[in-house]
Amino acid sequence: MSPPAVGAAYASAQAGAYAPACYDVRVTHHRREPVDYRFTNRAKMWLVDLDALPRLPRGLGWLCRFDSRDHLGERSATIRANLDRWLERAGAPVPARVLMLACPRLLGYVFNPLTVFYCYDLSGRLRHVVAEVRNTYGGLHCYLLTPDGAGRAGADKAFYVSPFHPATGRYDLRVPEPRERLAVAVTLRRPDAAVFTAAMTGRRSMSSSLWTALRVPLASRAVALSIRRHGITLYAKGLRPFPREEASQ
Repeated sequence: MSPPAVGAAYASAQAGAYAPACYDVRVTHHRREPVDYRFTNRAKMWLVDLDALPRLPRGLGWLCRFDSRDHLGERSATIRANLDRWLERAGAPVPARVLMLACPRLLGYVFNPLTVFYCYDLSGRLRHVVAEVRNTYGGLHCYLLTPDGAGRAGADKAFYVSPFHPATGRYDLRVPEPRERLAVAVTLRRPDAAVFTAAMTGRRSMSSSLWTALRVPLASRAVALSIRRHGITLYAKGLRPFPREEASQ
């Protein structure tokens, strides 16, 4: 389905959340149970309009691009078409505009543990957020969120991510609209405590060109390797994986 036309009032309302934009971010993971363990990485994230994805010149797209194979739905469709289809199945309205927070595919590889889709209506109001979670086993799951005015939302955990956490509990999320600053946080709670928090914070950088991503061509591979390395560290500390039951898109 094609998105509705965007009016002048809508475009004006979005003056603070424009795209494309690149953010220099710090990603922090803090596990509190059964051991206390924390690590921090640096990264770059892009906020892009799904109806106007940034591209490199013709013939150079293989170097860096946003590709539907890296997100929900069919490879043969666009990311926007796949998201619209998923929203319709979830009973949510098709948005007028969607901004996606993610890393692009670099030299044929990308790993996005979390992709955030910000879905706006014709008036420019943020109606829904879709949090697309991917694990290192190749699985993917999407959560439909309806944030409040402060960007807060919640969802029951329904997907196996870390091998050292079962697919139970509830997520508290903060997903306010990215402006000059970006602040996304996910806390996993169980009845007695908050057991894990992941946060991504940063500022909008001066450049939003995809050429910038090519300055660190192995960034996504470094993220995936870091996750595995910290998993080995936790295993050495005595943690053991829970049985894995994948959830579908």
